[in-house]
Amino acid sequence: MSEHPDPAVVRSYLLDLQEWLIQSFLALDPRAQVIADDWTRPQGGGGRTRVIRGQVFEQCGINFSQVQGEHLPPTASAQRPELAGRRFEALGVSLVAHPLNPYVPSSHLNVRFFLAEGGECEPVWWFGGGFDLTPYYGFMEDVIHWHRSARALCEPFGEWLYPRLKSWCDEYFFIRHRNEPRGVGGIFFDDFAEGGFDRSFAFARAVGQGYLAAYLPIVERRQKIPYGERERAFQKLRRGRYVEFNLLQDRGTLFGLQSDGRTKSILVSLPPEVSWRYDDRPDPGTPEAELYERFLVIRDWLAEV
Repeated sequence: MSEHPDPAVVRSYLLDLQEWLIQSFLALDPRAQVIADDWTRPQGGGGRTRVIRGQVFEQCGINFSQVQGEHLPPTASAQRPELAGRRFEALGVSLVAHPLNPYVPSSHLNVRFFLAEGGECEPVWWFGGGFDLTPYYGFMEDVIHWHRSARALCEPFGEWLYPRLKSWCDEYFFIRHRNEPRGVGGIFFDDFAEGGFDRSFAFARAVGQGYLAAYLPIVERRQKIPYGERERAFQKLRRGRYVEFNLLQDRGTLFGLQSDGRTKSILVSLPPEVSWRYDDRPDPGTPEAELYERFLVIRDWLAEV
């Protein structure tokens, strides 16, 4: 593989990753419906939207997109203002899983590649992505497994990497207007080109591969726990936080909308059923209160492991 960025190689990998994720999720929910929707973008590019709906996953969007344009949108150049106005190409796979059972957490994975060209400067490229976990009912066993998996995939690239990307995830997935984390975190990275194209691409692939090892065992452990209207109502309330973050803060959502992306594919990340209720604080001593007190806090989950 060359040290020069190769969007074609990245594209091939991302399409394989999308299909592997789809088949892995269907193995847990074999009777689920899969909505397949391929699309093209008049300004350049297109994508493959896949939506899974079943008894395990109420809605899971697994999307591939490849977007090209003459001017990099503001969300992509906010940290790199010198790139504003350049031609760009953006490729990525994004997954957001919203399970039906409230005891199964929602999760998010993203692996993406940007290439900006034009002007007198050399082409600029980077990888981004990561994964995070959003439980509705907390289980320490699950959170420790999630972060152990994240640390394990980072370690071949340097022991310093997991703490750095874990902190970045905590900072990024923090709902500022609520003053609370979206969930229990994971890893997040952007503008990543360390060690050259080959090494950066290898790390992006490790994130894509490592996600299923982190998430699927949690789904398998929790998917058959009985639940009732109380748990379902709380799940819908907490899903409201997910909506707020994605629409108000998420750079990926904003980039897609600003680049004239396909709106219904972008917004498939939102949960299918959600609710808001004024002053929705849970009663003290309840499992719902425990989520706030014990799990929706920024901490080193592996400090005592």
